[in-house]
Parts: sequence; C-alpha cells; structure tokens
Amino acid sequence: MAFIRFAPDLTDAAFAAEFHRVSATATQGDGYAPFNEQSLFDVAAGHRAPFLVVEKDGNVVVGAGILGAGELDLVVDPARRRHGYGAAALAEILADAPGELTIWSHGDHPAARALADRFAFTAERTLLQLRLDLSKETAGSAPAEPGAPARTGIRAAVQIDAFRPGPDDAEWVALNALVFAAHPEQGALTASDLAARCAEPWFSAGDFLVARDAGTGTGTGRMVGYNWLKIESGSPVGEIYVVGVHPDAAGRGVGRRLMLAGLDRLRERGCRTADLYVEADSAAAVALYRSLGFTERTIDVQYRRSPH
Repeated sequence: MAFIRFAPDLTDAAFAAEFHRVSATATQGDGYAPFNEQSLFDVAAGHRAPFLVVEKDGNVVVGAGILGAGELDLVVDPARRRHGYGAAALAEILADAPGELTIWSHGDHPAARALADRFAFTAERTLLQLRLDLSKETAGSAPAEPGAPARTGIRAAVQIDAFRPGPDDAEWVALNALVFAAHPEQGALTASDLAARCAEPWFSAGDFLVARDAGTGTGTGRMVGYNWLKIESGSPVGEIYVVGVHPDAAGRGVGRRLMLAGLDRLRERGCRTADLYVEADSAAAVALYRSLGFTERTIDVQYRRSPH
C-alpha cells in the first residue's frame, strides 16, 4: 500500500519540495504544524532523517515524517487520510525500529490515538498550546506567583534588560539546563543550539528578556530568569518561546514580571496575539498563564512504545 523513502537531509530539492508540500498542506488543513521546531533543527543538524510516505501503486507522495534518536514524527496528507497509509507507514518503521520510540500527536488527533492503541503506544506527555488576545488588558495586579504571598521591594531587586549574545551565552545555557533539568528537549540545549537559534531570521536580542539580580549597572547582576520571545516577520502572532526562573528566585514574582514585560514587548512589536506551549502537568506555570488570561488552543500528546 505504501513504502518509506528516506533521505539524509533536505538538500535534495525534489525531495524537500514534497516534504514541505505535505507539511504545509497538513498545517493548513489541521490548523497546526505537523513538525515542531526541534524536529526540524534535528534534521538540519543531521541528528534525525526526513522521509516520505509513497503510495506503492501510483508512486504518489501521501505523507512525510522525521525519524531518529528514538523519536518519530509522522503526518499523512489530509486529502489521503482514511486509506491506511499512516498505519502502513508506522508498521514498516516499527519493523526496523524495535527499540523504545516516542511519537508526537500534534492536536491530539483521534486517528493518532487509534494508531497509538493499535501499535501499543501509551500516552506519556501532554503539551498545551495557550493563546492570549493582546488587545485585551492583561491582569497585572495579582499576587506574584500562584499561591505565593505578595512581597515588597521585588521591582527594585530585579532588573529586566535584553540578552547579550556572547557575554550571556554560558550563563544562560547553565540556567536553562538547571530550570529544565527534567525536560527532555529544552534542558538539553547546548551553546551550539543557542547559537543556531540566534542565527535564525526571527531572532532579535531585544526580544530576549533577561531578569537579573540588581547589580551595579545594566547586565551586571546574576541571571535569575528569562523570557525569550519569537516573532516571525509579518506575523500578527508572537510566541512566548521559553520562560525560565532560577529555583532560588521562586516566589519572588520574577515569572510574572517577565511575562508582563514580554506581553508589553509583543504589543510594541505589533503582535495581536500571544502564543505559548507548556507541559500540562506544570501546575504553577499553567496557573500563572491562565491568571494572565491565556486560554487553551490545542493539545499535543507524546506517546511512547517501550522495547519488547
């Protein structure tokens, strides 16, 4: 019914055109992208390989995916769904990948849940995509953090300024690793990963907000938190790319201050909507975002198959 055609990367123009066509068609039909940023970075770095799902009889591309490092992303062209191509592709992949494997279902698609059950995958992580209408006033007078008492002197003790590429790199990588020590993707970012993201067309140091303990001048205090914004050129939607607060600074209102500063920055840059992703079981973070007015847009679920 279908077979898999792998490529080491996306340098082959014809292969890449089909891969991006399927991705764009799925994005338009589903309302969300089938491949997250990290997956595409992994392909660019050579850590994982892209593939196409091809109909055997007509030699027509009906799907696409990314495989490697124990992770799988798979999508079928919306116009070609309900014909068994997803199941056929997954069966072929699993035949050659008997070990542990994870797969994302972006949008928590019912068909993905059915495939997961059929092939003995179990749900392991749930990621929420939340959105905020920036034309509405953001709640900023609530207590510093969910469940934490309001404190005085916080604004004087912490300053927020822009990230400094180069001088701030090592400190940010160390802080990010500490904050996301239990996070399988974010916490593993290296200096090279940071450099790759800073080289992206959307990167602007002014959109990378850093909170520091008050020092003798701008950029001199210890880094205690950050709010990295991602604003694509011409897009009305700005993303709260990643927010982190040092455990020592918990309960001091740093997270709320960074969020409010980030939302103000998005408005200044002309964004009308703010987007963010958060683990569903990060109770304090979810409560903070909801207290600011964020509401649920989509749900992504990661499934895992353990080795036999």
